[in-house]
Amino acid sequence: MVEGEGMDDGKVISSNSVEETIAIGSMLGELLEPGDVIELTGELGAGKTHLAKGVAAALGVLSPITSPTFNIIYEYHEGRMPLYHFDLYRLDAESDLDDIAYWELLEDGGASLIEWGDKFPDSLPEDYLLLDLSADTDETRHICVEGVGERGRTLAEGLLANAAASGMEAHA
Repeated sequence: MVEGEGMDDGKVISSNSVEETIAIGSMLGELLEPGDVIELTGELGAGKTHLAKGVAAALGVLSPITSPTFNIIYEYHEGRMPLYHFDLYRLDAESDLDDIAYWELLEDGGASLIEWGDKFPDSLPEDYLLLDLSADTDETRHICVEGVGERGRTLAEGLLANAAASGMEAHA
């Protein structure tokens, strides 16, 4: 997909603590349906794993959530739907996605969190939610929310509405 094609104008949610970042993930997890894909981008330490913890909790995952950097994928099957947490950072080529059953898992009826998906932009589906996390201070994180495609935009609108209803700062 051409960068920017089918995307909405990104809005930013500010989180002032680890707990707020986890809460934002939980708000997102409540919105997820089978087949939803979330791309998580941001530097190391930006809060991607904390956000994933909130998503997993909202889905009913009881297992501890850690970054899949060295395992490339973690699968969780104990929630209301499967959760697939990918970290593509260590992959060298898009063809490596075949080795981890990437395509099959995206179509398996679960929700997928994809860290470092921007390494292989052609591997992202037509509809997904992009969350770009950045650290401002030790505690403050900014989460740029952009929906790609119809379902991505629906998720973005829902997440932004939930964050605003919780009193979190959201701005363009």
